[in-house]
Amino acid sequence: MKHIPYISNLLTFASCWLFVFACTSQEAGSEQTLDQAAVYAQWHTLTLPFVGPETSEKAADNPFLNYRLTVEFQHQDQRYTVPGFYATDGNSAETSADSGNIWFVRFTPDRVGKWTYTAVLHHGQDIALDDDSSQGTAIALENASGEFEVIPSDKSGDDFRAHGLLEAYNGFFRFTNSQKYWLKGGTDSPENLLAYIDFDNTYRISASEGDGESNTTERIHHYAPHLNDWMPGDPTWQEDKGKALIGALNYLSSKGMNSVYFLTMNILGDGKDVWPYLSPEDHTRFDVSKLAQWEIVFQHMQTKGLLLHVVLQETENELMLDNGDTGPLRQLYLRELIARFAHHPGLIWNLGEENGPASFSPNGQDDRQRKAMASYIKKNDPYNHPVLLHTHSHDPPRTDILTPILGYKDLDGLSLQVDKREGAPEVVQLWKDKARASGHEWLIGMDEIGMWHTGAQPDSLDPYHDSLRRYVLWGTLMSGAAGVEWYFGAKNLHNDLTSEDWRRRDQLWELTNHAVTFFEEHLPYWQMQPEHQLINSPDAYCLHKSDTIYAAYLPEAHEYTIDLSAAQGDFQVFWYNPLTGQQLQTGTVTDLTGGAVRKLGSPPETNRSTTKQDWVVLIRKG
Repeated sequence: MKHIPYISNLLTFASCWLFVFACTSQEAGSEQTLDQAAVYAQWHTLTLPFVGPETSEKAADNPFLNYRLTVEFQHQDQRYTVPGFYATDGNSAETSADSGNIWFVRFTPDRVGKWTYTAVLHHGQDIALDDDSSQGTAIALENASGEFEVIPSDKSGDDFRAHGLLEAYNGFFRFTNSQKYWLKGGTDSPENLLAYIDFDNTYRISASEGDGESNTTERIHHYAPHLNDWMPGDPTWQEDKGKALIGALNYLSSKGMNSVYFLTMNILGDGKDVWPYLSPEDHTRFDVSKLAQWEIVFQHMQTKGLLLHVVLQETENELMLDNGDTGPLRQLYLRELIARFAHHPGLIWNLGEENGPASFSPNGQDDRQRKAMASYIKKNDPYNHPVLLHTHSHDPPRTDILTPILGYKDLDGLSLQVDKREGAPEVVQLWKDKARASGHEWLIGMDEIGMWHTGAQPDSLDPYHDSLRRYVLWGTLMSGAAGVEWYFGAKNLHNDLTSEDWRRRDQLWELTNHAVTFFEEHLPYWQMQPEHQLINSPDAYCLHKSDTIYAAYLPEAHEYTIDLSAAQGDFQVFWYNPLTGQQLQTGTVTDLTGGAVRKLGSPPETNRSTTKQDWVVLIRKG
């Protein structure tokens, strides 16, 4: 095995360096390789390439099952055990190579200072699935250990490399190093984001759809409307490939969005066009070049501050691997995804869309199986990324599935689906309360809103997105949700499988950004509790930290009051327009005193009809 050493007393292998340089030079600074001239930064991914036995994706001696690369990284008393993976020629994103002798490990250091590493490559039948490090035959490796220095990151803004690992903490997202809280706002669609024409070996198995599925065609994604959003210096592969998808992600980031939901396997599902395998029929061999091209896109997403919301399966295929158990096929699938992609700081694992049996999908994973899957991820992901469960849209199946898993330590929360948008805030608060009572707080993202056939329509059909803005966006955030993602419906012209142009919902992204901006700039929302009854209207929402700060969403013109009986002292009153965002404004009442029910007064004037205009009022101690 050969690698690119950092310190001068290690050998330099120029050929190996060229392999990796070609893979990673597309986006400067997004991925680092050990090299004498390189600078290694905290929260930036470091790639170690190793030269091992010559093999191929199709070799009889399966390189994905019968080899196991493990690398231990050590910083003082902090140790990470990181799985490696087969990388064919080390440059497969460019060459589409299916054979070679290069193995990679990717590691994202979380501390500055001196790190050491030790790598071991084992060979043996199904050794990749064996946790016993003494099993298999160790392959002698040159320079299997070394050290490197890490300095602070030079990144800023939304780039995840400026903030570090995103974790689940007490029911919300938080960065581990800065302890800054983070609120999710983004897209749930198209769920088959990775069904993209420029990825190797990507096609649709079938264009037929069933009840409850999106209408689709034989065509997979091109994202042509976003081609001009690609900017010089952005990554590509194989000359000009990837520009349209990279441009689409640039556009989404430019609108202030910070998360993207996507499937990594939809065999048997709605789209039937995304899988990591060399073939959709063989679940033991992976398409190395396709996954290397995914990685280029994922790297760019991290620089743009876009969370990787990785959805591992669909309701239609959750029994496809090992009949739902976390057996050898599921372990191999999860191990490969963890090895290749877990190094990204902004990532969450979703156990699967609409997980568990329902009337339209009676065969699904049971409680034991979903717990085993969550625990396998937690055990093998060295970064402890959040693990969520996507729910059914209504009861009783939603409650039947969620109740037995309340309090389970390896599940961090829910990726919530709700069919009737008017009830979304109530559902969020219900499961937040149940999780808290269980002793294990749940992070809940409002990730798919119904009805299933409609979801979030294009701006041309729903310009102000009134019901989404009221119930789903502000209503759920005011009820304790950790973020919102937008589902495009199954029967819209630009739906959950066929949407090519995120600009068709430009206004929806702006409305979402206004809400996220308000929460991040003005509220310690992670310390606040929903108590909607403090406002004298059943249609309003209120979030508060008692006696300190209150925020209320007021849906229409009305004489509103707030109950400040439990508060003391003086408060200032500000108004925020959820349609336009902008700065806080003042209304007819600018100050309130605690100790009683108080009138909120009237908001500033608006150009929109007062019967439809909603407002958010902020009340904080002066």
